Amino acid sequence: MTIIDSIGNTPLVEIRYLNSNPNVKIYAKLEGNNPGGSVKDRAALNMIRSAMERGEIDKNTKLIEATSGNTGIALAMIASIYGIEIELVMPASSTRERTLTMEAFGAKVTLLESIEVCRDYAEEKGAQPGYFLLNQFANPDNYLAHYKTTGPEIWKDTNGQITHFVSSMGTTGSIMGNSRYLKEKNPAIQIVGCQPTEESSIPGIRRWPIEYLPKIYEPKRVDRIMDVSQQDATIASRNLARKEGVFAGMSSGGALHCALQLAQELESGLIVFIACDRGDRYLSSDLFG
Repeated sequence: MTIIDSIGNTPLVEIRYLNSNPNVKIYAKLEGNNPGGSVKDRAALNMIRSAMERGEIDKNTKLIEATSGNTGIALAMIASIYGIEIELVMPASSTRERTLTMEAFGAKVTLLESIEVCRDYAEEKGAQPGYFLLNQFANPDNYLAHYKTTGPEIWKDTNGQITHFVSSMGTTGSIMGNSRYLKEKNPAIQIVGCQPTEESSIPGIRRWPIEYLPKIYEPKRVDRIMDVSQQDATIASRNLARKEGVFAGMSSGGALHCALQLAQELESGLIVFIACDRGDRYLSSDLFG
């Protein structure tokens, strides 16, 4: 057994104290329990392993990827196991914990002014000989990781009783893969995406300009999109820790806020939301201040 074998099969825990609707159950899928600390471990493993199986990369390849943080940490961890060199390109506004964690796994980290600039830089460098761009924003192996693992786990752990799936939207891999699987099991399951309000900045959730919209995103696979403000995501993250004992990041708070709103609209149901990562990734920010 290696660290790779501990990716997935994360706990599903009920949110009891924050949910005021007794006829609706809300569960958090604790993706921070993955060894790299986030849901992105699943996609990182599937993207690297699938590319190796297809013969697209080997130990002489230099991987490059733009990331807002969690995918980079996961890729750095997986690349270190396979002995592959990797450069991760991140916004300079990212928390220091993220950079240090990637470097601990042996990755080279390049900091630029925004995620859009990072994506352009990675695409340009990825086109050079010897480099390989994983491109989580357009790579089917991103969402297929969730089709193969996260969706089946949720279906099994809720005994097929799930009625609503709630997920923050960044690369949209989580929501695309889970939507595919869950809708196959029961087309009536509602897929709800969360995005920041226009003025908000929430790590891990994006409101992409049209030209940067992830190519893996298919609007028809999302039944509803809910907006969440930075303030509401922050409050929900703090309440999640203080009232439920779940220490998670701001994107998880955003998904929780939407799940709680949704619960107020329903007469009955079972909601599952993705708690994307661990809260210790944000201790140098003011999230829990």
